[in-house]
Amino acid sequence: MTLTRGARITGAVLCAALALVVGGWIGRDLTTVDAPLDLWRFWTGNVSAGAASPLSTTLEDLLLLAVYVAVGIAALRSAVAGAALVAAGVVTLAVRLPGLWVLSSSWMGLRTTDELRTRALYCTFAALGLGVGLIITAAAGRRAPVPRAPGTYEPYTTQDAYVTQDAYVTQDAYATHELTPTGPTQGVSVLAFLLLGSAAGVLAAWELYTATEIGGSRYLDRFEGSDTVLMPLLGTPPGWLAAVIVALALVAAGGALFHAVYSRPLGLVVGLFLLGTGGRGIDIAVRNELLTRLGDLPTRDQLLVLSWLFEVAAGLVLLIALGRRGERDGVAGGTWAAAGASGGFRPPPPSSPPPGW
Repeated sequence: MTLTRGARITGAVLCAALALVVGGWIGRDLTTVDAPLDLWRFWTGNVSAGAASPLSTTLEDLLLLAVYVAVGIAALRSAVAGAALVAAGVVTLAVRLPGLWVLSSSWMGLRTTDELRTRALYCTFAALGLGVGLIITAAAGRRAPVPRAPGTYEPYTTQDAYVTQDAYVTQDAYATHELTPTGPTQGVSVLAFLLLGSAAGVLAAWELYTATEIGGSRYLDRFEGSDTVLMPLLGTPPGWLAAVIVALALVAAGGALFHAVYSRPLGLVVGLFLLGTGGRGIDIAVRNELLTRLGDLPTRDQLLVLSWLFEVAAGLVLLIALGRRGERDGVAGGTWAAAGASGGFRPPPPSSPPPGW
């Protein structure tokens, strides 16, 4: 979908507001710890990190901050701005929703002050409202394509690029040098489908293993949160978070298989979360010297370390592959202008050539 200028600005403002909210909490924790590295250690499972008061954020907050900054920029400049806003809104709702009951629980009151918990609850409501606003902005701000009359050719933004009779461009496209939103290319689609599907399978397999290890009743705590689950103030229950990543990965994988436009921004979000969760695991492995003695570890621990390595690799490849410009109507590169300038493709000349043709 192509967004109007007003929708693009609104989406960027909403992303900026979300970034300020989560950035404020991260900044609060940075002023609480003795050194910034202590906050990273806390995010990666070292609960003994030195701090003057209980810490509130998790690694997912840093990942969300990166999502909001990237989507805010994309909202102003990218052809996939609409899909990017929806992806940011969906991941915000999915990650922040458990905060409604976690922050209201009695056991959370034993871990922090009532003032800090109330502030976190207000921020959770604000984040959920802004997430809904992103989705509404993307849906309401769509600009309908303007069809060209059959048999006519309209100049694009360069002398060498023209739009054929079956192409559709918008007024915003002329202004921003872009055509309709682009989906992933054929090769990237296959690669993204395999990586996203495999990552979803790995995460789901570990959740099933955990469920059989700790039992059904205790396993529910990983979705609902409880005093038996280690969670900071803004934390998301680990089982819930894993289910969210699995669901988003499967949706993005299905979209990539059919070259859907939304698969690019959604796949990038999933790739970022895979890189973050895998990186957290690698940090744990390095800290406990699991990599150096991988061959001596029990089979379960070996598979766990290998899963972390796979998540890091899959996340990096997805960010690189899906971050490239996609294709539309069989033209790689995303715009007619880029194709015409490269000399690899040009539309047929119009019946009345313009000056300089």
